[in-house]
Amino acid sequence: MQPESRSQISESRKLEPRALDPESGVRPLRLGLYGGTFDPIHHGHLILARDAIEQLELDRIVFLPAAISPHKLGRAPASAELRRAMLTAAIAEEPRFVMDDSELRRTGPSFTIDTVEQIRARYPEALLYYLIGADNLRELHTWRRIDELRQVVQFVVFGRGLENSETAHGFPALPRRIDISATEVRERVARGVSIRYLVPDPVRLLIASHHLYQEPPHQS
Repeated sequence: MQPESRSQISESRKLEPRALDPESGVRPLRLGLYGGTFDPIHHGHLILARDAIEQLELDRIVFLPAAISPHKLGRAPASAELRRAMLTAAIAEEPRFVMDDSELRRTGPSFTIDTVEQIRARYPEALLYYLIGADNLRELHTWRRIDELRQVVQFVVFGRGLENSETAHGFPALPRRIDISATEVRERVARGVSIRYLVPDPVRLLIASHHLYQEPPHQS
């Protein structure tokens, strides 16, 4: 069955569209969109998401777990069900973090423009900020319908390599650098090394109980 076309945002944290009314001074809904495979989600993701909320004055961060990243086709991620479960567990205590799992419900590679168009249709007055790692900027020109996407969202850059990329691309930046990666987490699990303090405890317990990442991972 073909999944529903509208975004599937966590039912427990519905986003209410905020009307834009210049006369009343009510500002529009401000959403930060954070895409990725989240394989697994870790504290670096969460700290950067909190930074984005504070520095960009966002109402919500919407995590967008990808079914298959078109830029990581060489490695099969953990199942959609387990990545959804890990992400749900990781954000359970943060009321301003929500998840949209529409990409997990679609078949084939996950393209950002498709998801953004769904969110824009649901929240036409919202201001959309898309968080992107500085190490992904070199491939940004290859993203599907990138010119249209840049008209709909404001890209915000974070992470390694930020100093050089910020000048070249002119996007707003989150200056914090956190050297935690999903690759490192997977490698530590495969070596039998502790991942405590790298991921939230509920995520660590899910990884252990489902015996995830037991094989040495490819880089991502």
